[in-house]
Amino acid sequence: MTDDRAPSIGELLRRGERSFSFEFFPPKDEEGEVILWRSINELEPLGPTFVSVTYGAGGATRDRTIAITGRIARETSLLPMAHLTCVGHTSEEIGTILRQLADAGVRNVLALRGDPPGGPGTPWVSTEGGVEYAAELVELIRAGAEQLCVGVAAFPEGHRDAESLDRDAAVMKAKHDAGAEFAVTEMVLRASDYFGLVERCRAIGVDFPIIPGIMPILNLNSMERMVELSGREMPDETLARILPLQDDPAAVRAEGIRIATELCDELLAGGAPGLHFYTLNRSKATREIFGALKLAV
Repeated sequence: MTDDRAPSIGELLRRGERSFSFEFFPPKDEEGEVILWRSINELEPLGPTFVSVTYGAGGATRDRTIAITGRIARETSLLPMAHLTCVGHTSEEIGTILRQLADAGVRNVLALRGDPPGGPGTPWVSTEGGVEYAAELVELIRAGAEQLCVGVAAFPEGHRDAESLDRDAAVMKAKHDAGAEFAVTEMVLRASDYFGLVERCRAIGVDFPIIPGIMPILNLNSMERMVELSGREMPDETLARILPLQDDPAAVRAEGIRIATELCDELLAGGAPGLHFYTLNRSKATREIFGALKLAV
């Protein structure tokens, strides 16, 4: 059970042990709820450092995010982290959400700017009385809820709206200086992109842990859509392995697991502090990669 004495994610990461974590999203219906909790129960025995629950665009899943992270805190041995975005909330509303999270037993928050209401790539819409950037959200959280541990997002190839990689690193420094204790990246497509991000950040004084995000290719079309939404392209070396198999879904999935496992090995061997798995509320692929990496307890 999570309680006031439980160490925060930041404290756990500062101990220097490898971190392994899983991400879930609030389901839309009862069937999805069953699938989510089945996955949580199947992944709990792996002993992750923490788990996170996403937050819908414009606060669309606000109540479900709070409910799920609270239930995880109460009913499991897992350490939950709730996502929180700037989109669609005044500073006063954000303060209310933080109090609700604290009341639910949640002590860790991932502070995000969030996608514009129209989706990735559409114009940003400010919220009157709110904050514009993740660094400002971090500062707001730290000012109003000092007991909370705050993490932030990072982008191996730069945020899709960043003017340059150097400018993207400067944004990370602003989050760091505002009081963030760690970062989790969007899904890493190449290990070299992750290591480049870490090098840029370290060069300007960002010294907190940066955890690479992992999402295996289980369906090529779905993965290509997600990559496109982040303003990137699938690596040629990955497509060279997947495209010849595209008419065989089982072969695509198996090769996707192999590619993800190799990526995890390379990241850990290169000094990554851990791995953050985007589960899509399913446990099987994550458990297969864990097994291949021999990480399971």
